[in-house]
Amino acid sequence: MQQLTSLDIGIIAGYLILTLLIGLYFSKKVSSNVSEFFLSGRQLPWWIAGTGMVATTFAADTPLAVTGLVAKHGIAGNWLWWTFVSGGMLTVFFFARLWRRAHILTDLEFIELRYSGPAAKFLRGFKAIYFGLFINAIIIGWVNLAMYKIVSIMIPELNPELVVIFCVLLTTLYSGLGGLWGVTITDTIQFVISMVGCIVLAVLAVNAPEVKAAGGLTEALPGWMFDFFPSITTGAQSGTINGALQLTFASFAALAFVQWWASWYPGSEPGGGGYIAQRMMSAKDEKHSLLATLWFIIAHYCLRPWPWIIVGLTSIVLFPDLPADQKEDGFVHVMQALLPPGLKGLLIAAFLAAYMSTLSTHLNWGTSYLVNDFYKRFIRPEASPAHFVVVSRILTLLVALFALYITFFVLQTITGAWEFIIQCGAGTGFVLILRWFWWRLNAWSEIVSMMTPFAVYAYLSFFTDITFPYSIYIIVLVTIAVTLIVTWLTPATNEDHLKKFYTITRVGGVFWKKISNQLPEVQSDNGFGRLFADWAAGIILVYSILFGTGKILFGTLQEALLYLTVALLAGSFIYYDLNRRGWSNLK
Repeated sequence: MQQLTSLDIGIIAGYLILTLLIGLYFSKKVSSNVSEFFLSGRQLPWWIAGTGMVATTFAADTPLAVTGLVAKHGIAGNWLWWTFVSGGMLTVFFFARLWRRAHILTDLEFIELRYSGPAAKFLRGFKAIYFGLFINAIIIGWVNLAMYKIVSIMIPELNPELVVIFCVLLTTLYSGLGGLWGVTITDTIQFVISMVGCIVLAVLAVNAPEVKAAGGLTEALPGWMFDFFPSITTGAQSGTINGALQLTFASFAALAFVQWWASWYPGSEPGGGGYIAQRMMSAKDEKHSLLATLWFIIAHYCLRPWPWIIVGLTSIVLFPDLPADQKEDGFVHVMQALLPPGLKGLLIAAFLAAYMSTLSTHLNWGTSYLVNDFYKRFIRPEASPAHFVVVSRILTLLVALFALYITFFVLQTITGAWEFIIQCGAGTGFVLILRWFWWRLNAWSEIVSMMTPFAVYAYLSFFTDITFPYSIYIIVLVTIAVTLIVTWLTPATNEDHLKKFYTITRVGGVFWKKISNQLPEVQSDNGFGRLFADWAAGIILVYSILFGTGKILFGTLQEALLYLTVALLAGSFIYYDLNRRGWSNLK
């Protein structure tokens, strides 16, 4: 190959062999039962469980997406995903301990723990297929396409289809062999490789001759690109002025105050869920579950994005003529232009690590739904633990093959599928959060909250000119209204079933009084006011670290000191409050 030296190839090969060896090492350990295969025997320490969450969200397409946002709208463009901090912190302080305490294998098993009757059974089975197979395959497919793009630019001599197929099959092999133990340990290693690679690229990028000749990034680019906050305009429409992101107050409010709790989004589910819930449930105890999720949120928002943002800014200087629809490719073009032998292999390995960590988690998580919430629940409930492990490995392969089919034969023609799914999740978060804290919600409430956004979105798309983010207000309001009406028109969950759920989770709160008054012996949670204070302090902590780090990178040290001082105060408050309430309460 002309593009890669023997040193590059050696680094890439070494990484691939390491991941396979880890899967082989854990293959015997996870063969005994599905709890070992899907939850690592519930023995993960917080730093491994949390790093696994970060690694999973560090997909191959994420640096490219951030590069595209930065190249078009400057640093402030990242508010399109920074607004999810509030939802993440809600999960940390309100839900992490509850997921671990529920002692279930998947978050879909929660459905029949919380609800009763045929509707609960239907909902669990439907979501197992819908999310475990179809939605999961679409997510994997988009990640596959990102890897396809990277290979096409970085290594044009190789057939990108064959590379993607090889990577999918290799990841399927080690995740199928090692279960969540293998996935999580490789995730931790993959995250380190990915971060080191991106930091090296960022350092090379800011020291590129073209950037230095222009006097550095802050001199080479207009000042608005370094603004951390979008401008709030009094106009009727959001847009840009000289490239700077301009949002109406209604647009920013939809993102900052509604979307994070109302909309379903993979990795940022309201109340936790999906593979985030899987890692919380795999932690050693409730304390480790909380700490794992807190570490995930801090690393996800404060540690990961800055190397990508710097490379995104540099890509504008190095490749100013990239068309608007190819701005995100600037990240890969910077790699191609600046990396010497050896480092090129390291960065390709870093992207492989990011890609494979996401892929392996989704394969393991999706298979857990299909095995635990469909096959075991409806087809072979009495089979042996070893049988379910064998079925899990077979279904891991089948999910991977289906995702490859989606990648190459469906997603190339359905270009807006993912955006459609995101908007059609608006409003479901109301039930996903409140189902923990209000006894009256039932399975029909959740079913309706899934169906209504699709209908409202279709109506708005075909019969009105209302678009996102304004559409989110209507979708959310209608979904909540319909959900509440259906909740009161349909029978409540069986009371004995609710008592069992309350006894297991000890969730507490005023909306469980009807049940808790009948169970005076259950010591339920309290101090929700302090939890809200911790939640607010957590949001302040993350944004302060995020912006303080950025100020350090761009040389404004006085502002950096102010942000980091606020972060220290917020972190100290959280530490003090958790100790005052007693860590023993989280075990």
